[in-house]
Amino acid sequence: MHGRTDPAGEWGDLSGRCHCFIYSVERIEPYCRILEPVWQRGGIVTSDLTLLEVLVKPFKADDKLLQGIYRDLLNADEIERISLSPALLEQAARLRAATGIKTPDAIHAACGIAKKAVLFISNDKGLQCVPALPLAYLNDYLP
Repeated sequence: MHGRTDPAGEWGDLSGRCHCFIYSVERIEPYCRILEPVWQRGGIVTSDLTLLEVLVKPFKADDKLLQGIYRDLLNADEIERISLSPALLEQAARLRAATGIKTPDAIHAACGIAKKAVLFISNDKGLQCVPALPLAYLNDYLP
């Protein structure tokens, strides 16, 4: 699958891990270029956990500009943030119990599954053990 150029393709709602946001905002190549079509098409869902994850580095660096950029992005109309409800957390616990994936991965995966995302964008091959998750592994889109 190497050389694919658009992880969004003709898909419906997309879900993704925090690193998709970090790669794009902080312009980390080659991933930010691969993710550009995703941002242009909209229909992105992510869990509220993403806010915590993307703000760690800007808080450590006391980078208020970057903090604001992430907040604005995650509050954009094109992004649907999913609250960490008890039902979602129980689904994440089931996924973690069944697969052994880490807690943040289980939360993001449960969010994508709950929203029936047609594609889950990640750079973590460990998520391949979640059969209900339609994973798009970013490294598969590298030239």
